[in-house]
Amino acid sequence: MTNLLSRIELIKLIAHPARISILEELTKGVKCVSDLEEFLDLSQSNVSQHLSALRLTGIIDYFVDGRLRCYFLKNAMIPDLLEILKKDYPEELPGPECCPTTKKGTYPGDRKK
Repeated sequence: MTNLLSRIELIKLIAHPARISILEELTKGVKCVSDLEEFLDLSQSNVSQHLSALRLTGIIDYFVDGRLRCYFLKNAMIPDLLEILKKDYPEELPGPECCPTTKKGTYPGDRKK
């Protein structure tokens, strides 16, 4: 159960447009804060806040090169999650033929919302 809970927390943490964009950039390789600022069109402090949240949970890490902090991905699940999010699912799954327990009833199709 702990592993499932940690995966749920991971999904909650990355569920922000800026964090998704940061992670997508980091799948391409190491990036410095200034690289991400230009790409995201966000302030340095805002980018740093997102990077800090991702780093504190172990999703990313950094190394120092002079005055620069260079960030990179650590969590191997992230590229797979990002690929799933990019995938286009044009159709819904089909409804069931009947109730699997009683073997009666039918799915009516589209419901009124």
